[in-house]
Amino acid sequence: MQLKLNAFKIKDDQSMLNEIGPAILDNKYLHDQEIGDDDFLLCYGDNQLLLKRSGDDYEIPRRRDFIEPIEAPVYLFSINSNRCFGFIESPVNHPSYEYHDIFVLRNLKSREFAWIGSVGYQLMTWHQNNKYCGKCGSKTELKKDERATVCPQCNLAIYPKISPAVIVAITCNDKILLAKGKHYRGDFYALIAGYVDVGESIEETVVREVKEEIGLDIRNLKYYKSQPWPFSASLMLGFTAEADDTQPIVIDEEEIGEAGWFERGNLPTHASAISISGDLIEAFEKGIF
Repeated sequence: MQLKLNAFKIKDDQSMLNEIGPAILDNKYLHDQEIGDDDFLLCYGDNQLLLKRSGDDYEIPRRRDFIEPIEAPVYLFSINSNRCFGFIESPVNHPSYEYHDIFVLRNLKSREFAWIGSVGYQLMTWHQNNKYCGKCGSKTELKKDERATVCPQCNLAIYPKISPAVIVAITCNDKILLAKGKHYRGDFYALIAGYVDVGESIEETVVREVKEEIGLDIRNLKYYKSQPWPFSASLMLGFTAEADDTQPIVIDEEEIGEAGWFERGNLPTHASAISISGDLIEAFEKGIF
């Protein structure tokens, strides 16, 4: 099976969560940065992010918005030369500040704030989960020359986790296969997806995941595009494929609630275009493939 790169021309009006242009995210790691009053400060706790109310929307607060002392915030990255720092569980009392579930970022009007909060969540979760060495149990330290933690006792270096995953739009003429996952955080349809396993190529992963989750054999697998997805520390690799709709759909009841074929022009409620799942579904609806 041959992988075909850049098989589709992506329209300019498509906008996934990570597509923040003309804004520029600079994720170069800088050690021992001092936080300034104008720098963004991202405060996380229990899968929630502290947001500052701004009219009918929210924005990321800056250091000047806090009266409380902030001890040892972690430098994360910059966006349009605005530096961003992370902090875990900051005690804040202010009528304009609210902790919200991290998934509220999917609905913010400002794509830049949504992306800042999402990528910050991935990095701060990594920091929180690697305070101690997984080999000897010693307390870790931040490396000075790269984004990693290091154990001062056994020198084990731990880098941010990025999990490769595949997602595929399966079509048959003017129909697309959509499914409801049992673990989705919402009542909508999406595409078949799954993580790459040890020893697999990404093409093999697509074939395996489709067969395991809905029992179908696919053909004409083509690469679409990718998307970093910070909520699960994943890199989503998008594909299209074809299948014979006369094949019986046999769902994996541990993973899938329901699945079926839907015609173009009559699609059910589905994932939004901020995710690659929704982006692929919208591309199908527009006849791009």
